[in-house]
Amino acid sequence: MTGKPWVLGVSASHNGGACLLHGDEIVVAVQEERLSGTKRDRIAGSRPSLAIDYCLRHAGITPRELDLVVLCAQGPAGSTENDITLNPQLQVVANGVRWTHISHHLGHALSAYAVSGFKEAVVLVVDGVGSPVEDLSAAERAAVVGPLDGWEIVSVYEMSGTSVAPVEKQLVPDGRWLLRDGIGMLDFGSIGGMYSAVAQQVFGHALDAGKVMGLAPFGRAKFAPEDFLSVDGPTVKFSRTVPRAFSHDDRWPQRREEYADLAASVQAALETAICGIVGRIRTRSRSRNLCYAGGVALNCVVNERLWRESGFEDVFVPPFAEDSGPAVGAAYHGLWELTRTHTAVRLRADGLGRPYSQEETDRAALSVPGVRVRARSAETTLDMAADRLSKGDVGGWFQGRSEFGPRALGHRSILADPRRAGIKERLNAEIKRREEFRPFAPSVIAENVGDWFHVLEEQTDSPFILRTWPFRDAAAERVPAVSHVDGSARVQTVHAAREPRFHGLIRRFETHTSIPMLLNTSFNGPGQPIVETPEDAVWTMLELGLDFLVLEDLLIEPDPELLRGPTPAFRSVLGLVPVMAATGYNLAVPLPDGRMVAAPDQRSTLSFRVPTPSGIRTQSVPLEAMQLLALVDGESTGGDLHRRLNETRRNPVDADSTARTLWGLRRTGVIGLRAEV
Repeated sequence: MTGKPWVLGVSASHNGGACLLHGDEIVVAVQEERLSGTKRDRIAGSRPSLAIDYCLRHAGITPRELDLVVLCAQGPAGSTENDITLNPQLQVVANGVRWTHISHHLGHALSAYAVSGFKEAVVLVVDGVGSPVEDLSAAERAAVVGPLDGWEIVSVYEMSGTSVAPVEKQLVPDGRWLLRDGIGMLDFGSIGGMYSAVAQQVFGHALDAGKVMGLAPFGRAKFAPEDFLSVDGPTVKFSRTVPRAFSHDDRWPQRREEYADLAASVQAALETAICGIVGRIRTRSRSRNLCYAGGVALNCVVNERLWRESGFEDVFVPPFAEDSGPAVGAAYHGLWELTRTHTAVRLRADGLGRPYSQEETDRAALSVPGVRVRARSAETTLDMAADRLSKGDVGGWFQGRSEFGPRALGHRSILADPRRAGIKERLNAEIKRREEFRPFAPSVIAENVGDWFHVLEEQTDSPFILRTWPFRDAAAERVPAVSHVDGSARVQTVHAAREPRFHGLIRRFETHTSIPMLLNTSFNGPGQPIVETPEDAVWTMLELGLDFLVLEDLLIEPDPELLRGPTPAFRSVLGLVPVMAATGYNLAVPLPDGRMVAAPDQRSTLSFRVPTPSGIRTQSVPLEAMQLLALVDGESTGGDLHRRLNETRRNPVDADSTARTLWGLRRTGVIGLRAEV
């Protein structure tokens, strides 16, 4: 190795990602879902990844030029699925590239500490479940509390420079963090599992923890924390009291009051558990700095209590606290293994994706039918966007490099006027199409934070929407669209030096309204990942029915003269012509144009081969979408396909359902869309 090493970190998990370091600089990092169009897409060590290709292409290097590849797997690293030597994309053996793997919790821990700016810290990791004991280092095994059998659920490390010392680690036997025992609420064996069990019971999906956090302030804690769990020294013990109280599979919006109370109860239990663990850590640690990561670290209410009550002088939670983050930790582990040096610099802004050129943004504006460009200069675009937001329009915002993590931080956002209560209803019901109780974040000029929120003077920085602050008296009434039911908000502070374009837009909005903040939510629809590319952004503007899009220096809007159909939610797709983009299929049945596709069988999905800028990927398509897909002939509009589909069905589908199917097929690359000739 000569010069600065190239190190690739890979998080093999749901919501997997890749991170490329050149020396101690993060050159690029991206989540797989942003590229595939499939929410929470998984990476496996043995299979090609769009995220890996994206990182290498941006850096302009080949796999052969990597000095080290580090895999961090959620699950057995030694399985065939995660065997990095089988990955044809990297060919580590043929290319003579060194590789290694680390445990899932170590990846989380390093992802927080490496970018915290601390020279030393104690690090806490709490999630659903991590790695099995077989994948732990000897030092990590020595730190296990209790039987040396199971999978990690809570871990504590002490770090100084490049030295990593495991302190305590708790395991759950056989990885049983969630257990199904007939119908009703899942049993749980981890703190993350506890919250996920409630998410599954209320909303039908174990990874919908964010919804539970949003619902909690609407209820009262009817169950005591000990009905969920108890912290006994270094061990967390779990109770079956709450799961036994829910012996049905009713989902939201059924049992609204009961489920709001359940959400409030599990939130209280989570706060009790984490504050108890951190309090114990504080009494035993010489460090005054705390890093905190893992999926549970996305809970803003708990985080705020740590900042205010933990006794640590400083707390750091990375924006990629969930399962994309271990890619960063894996990369830094590799760097330190090669160099034994650590540069203590805090991550202040999250924009780790690759930049897009003016040529790429111009091409997106020209290639997507049904849009027009209204402004092309940076200043004019900002002025127009601020004016339109102040008048009640909802706009997309695409600037610079994409965020690495689940929160939109002014790079891939949907923005609106926080003064308008009706905006919240429109966003939840029509644009995001999600539950009405879900809150939105205010992005606030950093120097104005104290005017609006009760914050500690020395703790006024919240760049990653990972903290919750109460509004000052009467302030919430001025911005009802971003005030939650309990008078709090998950806040992003915006600094001119870190986010000059976003800061400039908010300042312009303030000149119209006297309000130095904007409503900010992620640039995606229901069940979708946040947009990544300029083309993604333009298509998503049309799909969601946004009023305009700021695409770097361009201001783009739907062109009413070119769009067809009765309602903005889907007119742009039913008036367009779907064309097949997938290039290969797993079985042989002819489409109307003579090409062969997978035959319906007893499985719930079929697999297609989809070309992308980062290589060929496999995309699963639900069987119910195959009926529509089989009608695609490259000439008929979406509306034509909808009518023909209903001619063959006993139970007709509505136009909105057809539109959603077409949008999903486009987003995942199975079809393209073009204007009717």
